[in-house]
This record gives sequence, structure tokens and C-alpha cells, in this order.
Amino acid sequence: MLSEPRSGRLAAWGNALLAGLVSPDDAVLAIVGEDAVHRVEGLPGESAPVGLTLALGRLRTLGASGLRIALPAPGHPLGLSGPPEFNARALEAEEAVVCEGAALGLVPEVYEAGPAGDVHVEVVWHCLPVREAPPADVPSLGEAERELAEALRDATMVLSRLDVAGSGPVAEAAVDAYRARAERGREVLAPGYPPRAVRVLELAQRVGLLISVASANGPGGAVSASEIAARAEALRPVERTARRAQVAAYNSVVEERGVR
Repeated sequence: MLSEPRSGRLAAWGNALLAGLVSPDDAVLAIVGEDAVHRVEGLPGESAPVGLTLALGRLRTLGASGLRIALPAPGHPLGLSGPPEFNARALEAEEAVVCEGAALGLVPEVYEAGPAGDVHVEVVWHCLPVREAPPADVPSLGEAERELAEALRDATMVLSRLDVAGSGPVAEAAVDAYRARAERGREVLAPGYPPRAVRVLELAQRVGLLISVASANGPGGAVSASEIAARAEALRPVERTARRAQVAAYNSVVEERGVR
């Protein structure tokens, strides 16, 4: 939850590009981020992988009017609408982008390349057909914000009740990561997104921070296997809420434009 999904960057900056709010070069630079290169494979009309600039232009030509994200987990096909092949690929990657108006979806596959000491990350987005249907279990921004406020309270209560350690190097590193992210938070969502979407996304990341601290800090005061299992079970719906809110934030600009 702390790291920005690549599908989020692609959707956010792709939407800004489709709306004419940023240049292709700026959009691609933001999408690639710290990765070395992104390519798109399986794009209709292309026999080989192509760069993001060409791919985004081709998607527009094919009818794409907006980009949504999906963040599925086992038993929770969040943001997906089928078919099974695409859903399976998205579930394996734990994320995907779905085009509005083009019946196509993109699933990232991440590779590490280069010699030891100079390893870089390359991403291939696999373009596949999708079913044109409402995405699964995506709330509105208003719903997501209300659910997150409750989830944050619940997560705090759970961690306190189970005596989860809130200090130490792991927790401090997680907090530092969140703070650094918050300081540059406005670049998470590209131009064109409503302020409420930024607020919801930042709150979702804060809830994700608590879950990460709970998961990384060992058993805390939960000394038995049953107590550790109880913690995981208690935090599962909180993590689910945070993922739903992330999807709502990234998809909000498409919803706001009335794209269906």
C-alpha cells in the first residue's frame, strides 16, 4: 500500500494526456518514474512491443477515452470486469489498467535486468481484450472517504488491542517513507484530478502505513499463533477498504467526466 502502483501512474498520467492537460513526453516521464523503460506488448496493429508514447496515442485512436485501474486480490476482483483470462493476469500482477471505450486492458510484468550492482527495472504492459461492463466493487470518492475514516479508527484500535509495536527501526522506516511520499503527494495524481481524490489517496496510504507497520513489526504482543492469526484477520477488511479507496481515487477523474 505504501508504494504507488504502476497502474496508478499509468492511469493518472494517461488520463491527463487524454484530456490534453500534459504533453506526451511529460506523461511518459511520470509513468516510467524510476524504472528504466516501459513497453506495451500485444497492442492491436503492432506486431512487436512499442514504447509508451506510441501506445498511448494508439489507444486514443482505438477509442480510449479514459483509463481506470484495478487492484485485485484473491477473492476480491476489485476493478475488474472480465474476461477470465484478463482477470487471471491482473490477479497475478495484483494490478491492471482498463481502457474506457476501447475494450482493452493492460497488465504489467516487471523484469530486473543488468549486471550485479547495476540492476535496473523494465516493465512490459501486456495488452489484452476486456469485457465492457461496470468494474467490480469500486466505491465513489465520497463512499471511500467515509469508509477510510472508519477503517483508520478500526486499524488504530486493533493495533492497540493486540499490542503491536509502534516503534523500532522497521516502524520508523515505514513512517519516514510515508512522510517523504506525503511531501510530494501532489505528483501522485496528475493534473485534472479533483482535490478530494488527492485527499482520499493520501488517507488510503496512511491506512496502508498502519497495516505495513503491523505486518513488518513481528508479533508484537501477540505471542501465540492464534493471536497472530487474529491480528491478520482483524486487519484484512481494513486493507480491503484502503485498496478500494485507492481505486476510487485513481478512477475519479474518469467518473467525474461522465465517461462510461
